[in-house]
Amino acid sequence: MLRRVGLSPSLANRYPHAFSGGQRQRVNIARALITNPRLVIADEAVSALDVSVRAQVLNLLRDLQEELGHTYLFISHDMSVVESICDRVAVMYLGKIVELSDTDAIYRNPQHPYTEALLSAVPRPDPKLRDSSRRIRLSDDFPDPANPPSGCFFHTRCPYADGEACTEIRPALRELKPGHAAACHHSEDLKLAGVLDIGIPKAGDLGAEGEPSTIRSEATVK
Repeated sequence: MLRRVGLSPSLANRYPHAFSGGQRQRVNIARALITNPRLVIADEAVSALDVSVRAQVLNLLRDLQEELGHTYLFISHDMSVVESICDRVAVMYLGKIVELSDTDAIYRNPQHPYTEALLSAVPRPDPKLRDSSRRIRLSDDFPDPANPPSGCFFHTRCPYADGEACTEIRPALRELKPGHAAACHHSEDLKLAGVLDIGIPKAGDLGAEGEPSTIRSEATVK
C-alpha cells in the first residue's frame, strides 16, 4: 500500500515528524485504503498542502479511485479542488443542503445565491485579471447555527431576499431541472452567474494533470 501511494516500504518505521506534509497525507491515504473500503470520507484532505503538493495528492486520489473502484465523499471549502476531483456536488449552508447537482451544472449554472457567492470568491491566479472578476460580498450578519433564523436560513445574507416567503417560509430542496435541485424560493426567476460569467480558474490552474475520473465521486461544500 505504501508503494501504491508513492512511498518506499522502507519508510514504514519512521515517526510522523520525519515526513513532509505531502508524505504524511500519502500515509493517511494508505491507511484509509488498506482495508479496501467502498466509501472514503475525505474532510479537507488537501487544505493544508501547498498548490504543487495538492495537485500531486489529487492526482494520486484519482488514480487510486480508478484502480480500486471506491467512492469519495469529499468535504472542502475550496471550490477549485472540488471541481477538479468530484462528479457531483452538494452545497451546504448552516448544515443544510441548498443545492445538489452534477459538478458541471453547479459551476456553469448555479441555482442558489449562496453557490453563486462561493464561486465568485475563488481567487484568480493571474493578478492582472483579479479586478475583472465579479466578487459577491455577503453581509457579515452570520446567524447562529444553533439558533438559525426563520424561513430561509440564508435570507439574512442573501442579496436577492425579498418578501415574506424568504423570511417566514423555509424552502424545500426541490428539483428544478433533471438531476439539479436547489432550496430557494426564487430560483426560477434568478439568473445567477456561473464560472463563465465570473471567470474563476478552472481545475487545470491547480496544476493537476489528467482527465476527471469517470468513477463516481461526491462532494459537500460547507
